[in-house]
Amino acid sequence: MDIQNKKDIQLFVDCFYDKVNVDNLLGPIFNERAAIDWAEHKPKLYDFWNSILFQSGEYKGRPFPVHLALGKLHDYEFFRWIKLFTETIDECFKGAVAEKAKLSAKNIANTLMFKLNVAHEGTLKIIE
Repeated sequence: MDIQNKKDIQLFVDCFYDKVNVDNLLGPIFNERAAIDWAEHKPKLYDFWNSILFQSGEYKGRPFPVHLALGKLHDYEFFRWIKLFTETIDECFKGAVAEKAKLSAKNIANTLMFKLNVAHEGTLKIIE
């Protein structure tokens, strides 16, 4: 079944970030370095993905400054994020919207990597 609504978005966001939280590379970034309050952050993620996938217009934020404040993030950290995201979508959903979610995630990761690398004078790699 494909991603059809916000309830489906909540499912994949929750499943994905459950994986991130226990991942030995990404978990410390989110839970120690960023010190994410998941109860506060997840509703923003639901709105973000609902806006991306269904043009709901719910998300009102600026994700780049938050990521910039984390300092240098490495390409391999973004690659792991994409790997887990793609795996989660593939485990939960199949269809055009699921494919859009995976492509959107890659595009978002590439944009963040580019902007962060420029901001922190690093190197640039692209997720394909």
